[in-house]
Amino acid sequence: MNSSIIEPLRSAGRLHRVFIDGEWVVPQSQVRASVIDPSTEEPIADIALGDAQDVDAAVAAARRAFTAWSASAAESRAVLLDRVHTLILERAELFAQAISLEMGAAIGFARSTQVPVAAEHIRVARDNARSYAFVTHRGDMAIVREAIGVCGLITPWNWPLYQITAKVGPALAAGCTVVLKPSEQSPLSALLFAELMQDAGTPPGVFNLVGGNGPEVGAALSAHPDVDMISITGSTRAGVLVAQAAAPTVKRVAQELGGKSPNLILPDADLARAVPAGVAAAFRNVGQSCSAPTRMIVPRARLQEIERIARDAASSFVVGDPRSQQTTHGPVANRAQFDRVQEMIGIGIAEGAQLVCGGLGRPEGLSRGFYCRATIFTAVHSRMQIAQEEIFGPVLAIIPYDNVDEAVEIANDTVYGLGAHVQGQDLVAARAVAARIRSGQVHINYPAWNPHAPFGGYKRSGNGREYGIEGLEEYLETKAILGFQDASAARSG
Repeated sequence: MNSSIIEPLRSAGRLHRVFIDGEWVVPQSQVRASVIDPSTEEPIADIALGDAQDVDAAVAAARRAFTAWSASAAESRAVLLDRVHTLILERAELFAQAISLEMGAAIGFARSTQVPVAAEHIRVARDNARSYAFVTHRGDMAIVREAIGVCGLITPWNWPLYQITAKVGPALAAGCTVVLKPSEQSPLSALLFAELMQDAGTPPGVFNLVGGNGPEVGAALSAHPDVDMISITGSTRAGVLVAQAAAPTVKRVAQELGGKSPNLILPDADLARAVPAGVAAAFRNVGQSCSAPTRMIVPRARLQEIERIARDAASSFVVGDPRSQQTTHGPVANRAQFDRVQEMIGIGIAEGAQLVCGGLGRPEGLSRGFYCRATIFTAVHSRMQIAQEEIFGPVLAIIPYDNVDEAVEIANDTVYGLGAHVQGQDLVAARAVAARIRSGQVHINYPAWNPHAPFGGYKRSGNGREYGIEGLEEYLETKAILGFQDASAARSG
């Protein structure tokens, strides 16, 4: 157990408290939940779970704080976000260790990706607060973009800090106040973030945290009459439940949900680059990403060559102790996810898909922990469950096609539409294919991650957008003031 993470939280009383109105308070609920280290399957801490009464208190605090915070100058909000950004960078190693401990991310990946990209969301929100035109003029009319109100933020366990900052940053930049419900399965980084928000000097009530489960805290937030907006990242099933709970109060609901993203390898693609990078992208974060490109759609004429390259790419992975510098891929985050991955690998075998590598069970030499074998199937077709259902683990399906029209049809043959990839040397052709794919993002030839690129889904992958300007605008309402004149015109009149 990493006592450098747990003991300070325990000794400060954070594990058994919620953060409301600028204070760490004992929740009304007496319910506790164990935090499990996925690498050992052993409990490392127990945390308090809040309930509907705690949600009421947090929402009331956010409502009281909203009047002053929403009226504050955008620059003052940017100054707070700048302090938050600085503190994340200063505490980067602490966050990386917490993420590795609570959800099994390899420490190298936590350091190089999980924490830095989380910091980027705060930086972008800070910069947008300073540059965004909250008031514009159209003739004698003023168009005012103002904070929507109190926002309930529901975040998942797979990118525990990254998803928090992707929501908290733009919400605060817009002038909203927030109540955060992080996943009870990866709560340590959220508690550290709440400490950071307090240390950054966040005014009381602007940021609140109530830990708990979805049926209790998530449902109470979603249905609360004084919550103006819910933003959830999670499964499509969870998104549906949140939308249903929110419907009677007609609040805005932004959802970033499931995915089954295609990676379309065009016939002219450089396979030596396209295939290994595609395998790496599919297995990033051990496949536990909504936008992971877990369907590799490939020319049938080059199938055997692609299988060989993919097998070689997967063989380079080092699956093991997430605290080891040599490890590239740790365990999946929890027992339920481990069982889901094993079930879906079994289904793929039963459906007749062929294993390129991996399969059922743990990797050799690992007898405990939620470790899964890096698994690649080939000879997959779109009617198979492994081609349609989000597995959320280290499983890649290779699907062959005979022509590009068929490839596009396969890419769009899903209820999801979150992300997609296209690989090809003819950029004009690649752009034409990208234009035909129904998804919120399309990546051509593995471009660098861009925190300004709006992120969100078509179809059952959700609605609304996160990141960049579009992510800020999700937290804004539009007001038209007619008969408005600028100051000089008013004086001359």
